[in-house]
Amino acid sequence: MNPMHLVDPAAAGDSLPDEVGKLAGTLQSVADQLELRIREMETLNRITMMINEGLLLEDILNKVYEGFRGVIPYNRIGFSLIEGDRVVARWARSDRALALGAGYSAALDGSSLQRIVETGRPRIINDLGAYYRQKPNSEATGLILEEGIRSSLTCPLTVNGVAVGFMFFSSVARNAYTEDHVEVFQRIAAQLSTIVERGRMMSEIAARSVAIEEQNKELTRLNETKDRFLGMAAHDLRNPVSSVLMAAEYLSTCAVEEEHRVFVDDITQQARYMLELINDLLDVSQIESGALELQRQEIDLDEFLDLEVQRHARLADGKGTVIKFAPSGGGTALADPVRIRQVVDNLISNAVKYSPSGSTVRLSVRKLASGWRVQVKDEGPGIAPDDRARLFGYFTKLSTRPTNGESSTGLGMAISRRIVEAHGGEIGLDAPPEGGSAFWFTLPN
Repeated sequence: MNPMHLVDPAAAGDSLPDEVGKLAGTLQSVADQLELRIREMETLNRITMMINEGLLLEDILNKVYEGFRGVIPYNRIGFSLIEGDRVVARWARSDRALALGAGYSAALDGSSLQRIVETGRPRIINDLGAYYRQKPNSEATGLILEEGIRSSLTCPLTVNGVAVGFMFFSSVARNAYTEDHVEVFQRIAAQLSTIVERGRMMSEIAARSVAIEEQNKELTRLNETKDRFLGMAAHDLRNPVSSVLMAAEYLSTCAVEEEHRVFVDDITQQARYMLELINDLLDVSQIESGALELQRQEIDLDEFLDLEVQRHARLADGKGTVIKFAPSGGGTALADPVRIRQVVDNLISNAVKYSPSGSTVRLSVRKLASGWRVQVKDEGPGIAPDDRARLFGYFTKLSTRPTNGESSTGLGMAISRRIVEAHGGEIGLDAPPEGGSAFWFTLPN
């Protein structure tokens, strides 16, 4: 018999539908797997877009809860972080009342979760009731059972090879999870872990920003309280110190024995310094509280500055210092004369204080296109580069000392700066090549 004729055509025809059916089943299985993969990627892509839009951790986890049903079955999702040696529940959402929510924590060492961290592999428990009977001390399992949960899939979250937390998928049905779900999670674990970690970091940054804002509000409140206290204390001190100064100045004109005169002179000097400090503190309090008000009026600058030179001539004569004034040739500025006098007084007195005996202090004023520039130039040692950056700060003490040991509150330059800026001008310092310092300020037209 010819072997070629051993196959029965009818039998071959009967087996053809079976082969086609198997092929169709295989193709359908492949199609189902592809569809599942597509759903996985679409879900993660949506969440990735959300994190790139700046969503915080809770927003991301809510989107996971809403969007993962086509990937993994669940009635509940929980999220916990590993914080030191403990696992802390940070978020949970369920379609039924929660018994285990955010804030719950348990030790990691010796727990069943530690094994998940060590292996890096998800864990399936498909009968939580039976598991709890074996481990009745598992408080978390007891709470989950109270919610009606009967099976769970616990998935580790790892970033750069380090376990950072867990995602808990839970179902009210027993035997809800299979190895297929483990494989699904492992395919998306790296990306999901990164997304969740970034969301956690953004949430922490946002929380810190809120905390910093609250701290800033509290610091502002405390600073305002300090300014009010400073203003009240300085105001209450000014009258008694003024009385002490008046009494000391009166005694200095009386026939005081020579051995007592040194004490009277010291009282006078210290009382003047205290009164200067109190007045400066009151100015600081006004400035910092925003209560500095300017009474602007037209000022003839040449006349105004010439009077300032005359007022300071006595102090300068005591050191053999000459103050020279170069007028502008005429012109007026709209400014508060009391406050501008403070600035000029401070600049001239500093120039005399820090200049050697027998030197010259030069005061000048010139017209600018946008206003006026007033300058006080001395022949002192100049300002060290390290001191320039903090020159206009409160209570600044420079490395350069007054040549005759004169006192200084360390507030004058800071107050001068704020007065000039309140007028819309600028204040600054130049270092002339021939030495000394040249302080200047501008006033707008």
